[in-house]
Amino acid sequence: MSSNIDHLTITAPEEHFEPLIEWYKKALSPLGYKEIMRFPNIVGLGSEIPDFWVAQKETHIPSGFHFAFTAPNRAAVDAFHTAAIDAGGTCNGKPGLRPEYHENYYGAFVLDLLGNNVELVAHSPEGQNE
Repeated sequence: MSSNIDHLTITAPEEHFEPLIEWYKKALSPLGYKEIMRFPNIVGLGSEIPDFWVAQKETHIPSGFHFAFTAPNRAAVDAFHTAAIDAGGTCNGKPGLRPEYHENYYGAFVLDLLGNNVELVAHSPEGQNE
């Protein structure tokens, strides 16, 4: 599966900047995400390239964004949910099938520290890509 999305940036006010970076490093660790690049007031995370950025802005854009990362399998979705909750996120939908989207849509939703709805989703049948 490929995507045309190259990268995504969210913003955080100064007091939430470092805690939010740490939260995403923990929550996205099942995807192999880590800090790859750091410049003043912006950090790039990813598994191989920095495709997810957190920028410090004094005029923070209000939360309420929804974005989804693709998981390699259902176990990674489960691990994301656990890691994100353990890191201080709020459950917004436990791991499970969402047949209203399609028969193999397996996702989990967690609100980050600023209230953004973060999803991890696997599209393969159970047991495939495990």
